[in-house]
Amino acid sequence: MTAADDAVGAVTAGEPGWGSDVVADLLRATGVPYIALNPGASFRGLHDSLVNHLGGDSPRMLMCLHEEHAVALAHGYAKVTGEPLAVALHSNVGLMHASMAIYNAWADRVPVLIVGATGPVDAAKRRPWIDWIHTAADQAALVRPFVKWDDQPMSVEATAEALARAWDVTRTPPQAPTYVVLDAAVQEQRLAAPVALPALTTGPVRDVPAAAADSVRHAVDMLVTAQRPVVLMGRVSRDVDDWHRRIRLVEALGARVVTDLKAGAAFPTRHPAHVPGTSFFVSAPGRDALSEADAVLSLDWVDLAGTLAQAPTGQPRRVVSASLDQQLHNGWSKDHQGRVHADVTLPTTPDIAVAQLLAELGGGRAPATGSRGPAETAESAPDTQPTAVDDSVRLTDLARELRTAVAGSPACLVRLPLGWDGDDWDFDHPLDYLGYDGGGGIGSGPGMLVGAALAMKGTDRVPVGVLGDGDYLMGVQALWTAAHDEIPLLAVVSNNRSYFNDEVHQERVARVRGRDESRRWVGQRIDDPAPDLAALARAQGLEGIGPVTKAGDLPDALETAVALVRAGRPVVVDVVVEPGYSPAMSSGVVR
Repeated sequence: MTAADDAVGAVTAGEPGWGSDVVADLLRATGVPYIALNPGASFRGLHDSLVNHLGGDSPRMLMCLHEEHAVALAHGYAKVTGEPLAVALHSNVGLMHASMAIYNAWADRVPVLIVGATGPVDAAKRRPWIDWIHTAADQAALVRPFVKWDDQPMSVEATAEALARAWDVTRTPPQAPTYVVLDAAVQEQRLAAPVALPALTTGPVRDVPAAAADSVRHAVDMLVTAQRPVVLMGRVSRDVDDWHRRIRLVEALGARVVTDLKAGAAFPTRHPAHVPGTSFFVSAPGRDALSEADAVLSLDWVDLAGTLAQAPTGQPRRVVSASLDQQLHNGWSKDHQGRVHADVTLPTTPDIAVAQLLAELGGGRAPATGSRGPAETAESAPDTQPTAVDDSVRLTDLARELRTAVAGSPACLVRLPLGWDGDDWDFDHPLDYLGYDGGGGIGSGPGMLVGAALAMKGTDRVPVGVLGDGDYLMGVQALWTAAHDEIPLLAVVSNNRSYFNDEVHQERVARVRGRDESRRWVGQRIDDPAPDLAALARAQGLEGIGPVTKAGDLPDALETAVALVRAGRPVVVDVVVEPGYSPAMSSGVVR
């Protein structure tokens, strides 16, 4: 069954007769194409309005099997498009389920329009028992520290106004989820008179703050006079024009570039300015480049303070920081990382900062001695590496064979496991890689893969998620939505049959305490019995291949999988890999 089959038909919304009809009309007016949800009685009024008032389309419902998957799906969609989807959550119980995914979206700075619901706040209108346990005096308090704005309006008019504000707020940089609670009684209130919808803005947000001209000039002076400038490419847009502007700026400055697997593709990794060793932690070449740098431009880099602390320098190192992130910092979460005293702060989005810096550089200024053209760096790792002698599969083998299997059409790596070596896959386009989940919430990968694949449906890109086995097992039910709505995708499970990250930590603790390191695996292995990961996919209507345990069997399995994806099918391939991390990841995780 497809999402189109779920639609009632070509129904044109008539005059709204109920409070929830107004909510449905407003959601349609935003232009948001989908609303992801797991059904719940607290928004039964809205559900009826979506089906019978709007006809089940625009927005179209995406049914999910868990509220956490619904938010993760919207998160993945936003990472591709930069635009929010709507999500409906069932009262406080659904919000509790979804809270980890909301935190991921918050920490990843992506927009999501979340519509919550509650039993009647007016106690006289509550049904016995069930409405009482589904009602909270301040439901949004559960997630207020990690949403950008929330409200619990108590009339139809106030609900429309709150949703319009939430739509504006979530889309305005710095982006983050918003949350509006719909009262069940307000949803089911019969309208006595028409309710006018608030005016809404649609399309890309255009009016974003720019940095002061003096600050831009000061930043340019620092960067062009530097002998060894470095650009830290952080959370930037998926826009192709922005991508090319970043390249032009780097070349104009003669800078070196460090990228990060926590953020999406930000700069071509085959460019001579790019420093090798991209990982979730700073690599040795990256630390060397920063230690040698006399000027650093941070483009909304995740954990700037921690990164610079890993690369001490014996010389003055001036820092220019372009970010709006400080507008979201609060006292509850420490996702804002350490404080950096920047020599120049450009309080705008990183890509607007790049455009401003380029405009200043092109304003008749003579190139300074620091503008040398692209810096030379070591070449990326070769495309081919020898297979392990015993024919077991290493993560680098998986990367090599996966590159071969998707050759001929572009792929989008939606998710990568912690052990991934960034030098094993080149990024040449902003959609080549989407980054991590923001909050480190295991179980988010499958849902984010479904959402990203939905955003790319109908394009020539192959959506690929290389998922850890723990991540897959926690979130596997999210993949049912891909089967139900015919969303082609490829989930490759990098299955080391362990919570290996924790094995590494347990080994370190045992070593420090002088205890038995060989017992690090106790309570960590996903084995004895090993779950049948491919069977879990097939049970939900997807194609399931594996387990693939030998490197020699990997090419055929991946070739078959990619052919199925190109034919429109969602596919899971279980690949049993040797545990291990890239050098940069190893040095970071065991600190």
